[in-house]
Amino acid sequence: MSTALPAPVVSIAYHSGYGHTAVVAEAVRAGAADAGATVHLIKVDEIDDAQWELLDASDAIVFGSPTYMGTASGAFHVFAEASSKRWFANAWQDKLGAGFTNSASKSGDKSGTLGFFQTLAAQHGMSWINLGLKPGWNSSTGSENDINRLGFSSGAAAQSNADQGVEGVHKADLLTAEHLGRRVAETTRVFLAGRAAVAAVAATA
Repeated sequence: MSTALPAPVVSIAYHSGYGHTAVVAEAVRAGAADAGATVHLIKVDEIDDAQWELLDASDAIVFGSPTYMGTASGAFHVFAEASSKRWFANAWQDKLGAGFTNSASKSGDKSGTLGFFQTLAAQHGMSWINLGLKPGWNSSTGSENDINRLGFSSGAAAQSNADQGVEGVHKADLLTAEHLGRRVAETTRVFLAGRAAVAAVAATA
């Protein structure tokens, strides 16, 4: 008789300079929770030992940061460097990873930040989950309200006007972030089921 697997555990490790990226992080959390995951939101500029241990115990880690000057924020870089202790211990080896970012400009060199997240995950031996969406808003029949309206593939990208507060984060970008959260949870569930199946076969060999 098959046994139900526990809910995937997803941690969202993020920094938010002015609150906009925190809104995107909450959308990722909502999507993952909606897909049945246990989700932890962790602010990397306030991280403590217990939260580091939450990351170590997670099945998937989603990285998030605003894009400043073509890369993640300084606070996120401090966190990334501090994660080298985990790298030495292989603590995040074979976990799943994903990422999201926000900037004021439509492009804003956000690919630089998402690429940085991918490299960080790869150095830890993690497997990357991409967005899994076709680009939106790229035809005469498209709209700025299309999901993935900014056309990124490696992660969720959001845009918020520089002269607006958190209410300025575009609704379509929040839907895109929710999609990423669901995709992370669903992919992690499949990954865990596969690992359990392999272990079961090995146990009977």
